[in-house]
Amino acid sequence: MIILLTNDDGIHAEGINILADTLLQMEGVDLFIAAPDHERSATGHAITMHRPLRAEQTKFLHNSSLKGWSINGTPADCVKLAVEYLMPKRPDLVVSGINKGANLGTDVLYSGTVSAAIEATILGIPGIAISLTTYDKPDFRFAANFMPRLLNTLGGKNLPDKTLLNINVPGIARSKIAGVSITYLGLRHYRNAFQKRVDPRGKSYFWMAGEPDDSAKEDEGSDIYAISKGYISITPVHFDLTNHKLIEEMQDLKWEI
Repeated sequence: MIILLTNDDGIHAEGINILADTLLQMEGVDLFIAAPDHERSATGHAITMHRPLRAEQTKFLHNSSLKGWSINGTPADCVKLAVEYLMPKRPDLVVSGINKGANLGTDVLYSGTVSAAIEATILGIPGIAISLTTYDKPDFRFAANFMPRLLNTLGGKNLPDKTLLNINVPGIARSKIAGVSITYLGLRHYRNAFQKRVDPRGKSYFWMAGEPDDSAKEDEGSDIYAISKGYISITPVHFDLTNHKLIEEMQDLKWEI
């Protein structure tokens, strides 16, 4: 199996390095890494059109067998460039992560991690995004070790077209993990999204910050609910945003032109 590994935290982030080491231990895996040269979190599905993309081959000091491409673009850029130019063969799977911090609910619309997996599905390649739901002293080893078990469980089962798996692993001790839950995307709200500050010249400016507002009640079955109960959340995500039911209703209207 040829796996393309990418992320949005940057090619030297701890999460992608630990995941790379883990995937290399799987029998029959040929690993190719293409990731941003620095952190590109919350870039969504942006692609670079108005400046050149540069790709430099990178070695990893902790593991001489690991080699990859460092790209001065977004996660979506990395997948497009790797698949269409850098890789000698088309990958069988694109894995994006391990992201530091959750990608739950509506986070997927902003996430560079998830967008890399979406780009894979656009190119007709199965995609998986994986995130660890903590920023506080993250330990990526359990989440990394879950990936081979996930692939073995899937057993080569093909995902439907235009569908990726968005995985979130609770940032808690392995002994406290309750299990695996197959979920739908919840609705995530943030409080205090902006901080207003004043520069030395007296002009206002803003930093986007904010924290998830977990006070809103989430129904059982959502990814946010699953994580709150200590479950690994696996959400099949379909990037077709069309409301197909509404198409049928609107077709029955009398339109004037």
